[in-house]
Amino acid sequence: MQKEHDRSLFVKRGVEVLRKGDATRARIIEEASRQAAVRGLAAVSLSDVGEAISLSKSGLFKHFESKEAMHLAVVEQVSARFTEFVWQTIEALPPGRARLEAIFARWLDWIGGEWSESGCPMLALSVELDDQPGPTRELLAKQLNRWRRTLVREFKALCDPPMSDAEAEACAFQAKSFALGYVDAERMLGVPGARRMADEAFASLLDRACAK
Repeated sequence: MQKEHDRSLFVKRGVEVLRKGDATRARIIEEASRQAAVRGLAAVSLSDVGEAISLSKSGLFKHFESKEAMHLAVVEQVSARFTEFVWQTIEALPPGRARLEAIFARWLDWIGGEWSESGCPMLALSVELDDQPGPTRELLAKQLNRWRRTLVREFKALCDPPMSDAEAEACAFQAKSFALGYVDAERMLGVPGARRMADEAFASLLDRACAK
């Protein structure tokens, strides 16, 4: 009985350590993501993150063996949060206009609300890494292309019969252009009614696509 008790206690303590380790890793990635959105990923160092969350450099190395490993984790985490925020809230809707409208609304909510203090980290990373070859850029490009393919698929399902691949690609391109324009108008220029104009532009795109 004593051996079973000791084994059970050992397992319980092991689980607690793992949970604590996961929580610490999550804190590291969250802080690194915030700093990357504000200052750029290249400027985010292990020591900067450690200082911000009161964790020693040796403590950081228990979770990430290098700055690049942490940067890769940032891209993975931000991409996963984007998918959860935008996609998982609307995937139960049937394909068509209502789902595309919900996708665009959540996309702008992510840009303008979820990261209101720093701006969207995916946009910041895209600008920063577009001419920086390496594993981090490759991972970000993979995630962004996955989102592009999702948009293309959703636009193809908008009409009956479905629009061509080229037409759907053009619609996805325009939708992203509206999102980027919203960021510039809202955050940089402070244009009144930026969100309304973005929504109207997207609605007009859907109208034109359905009229073909």
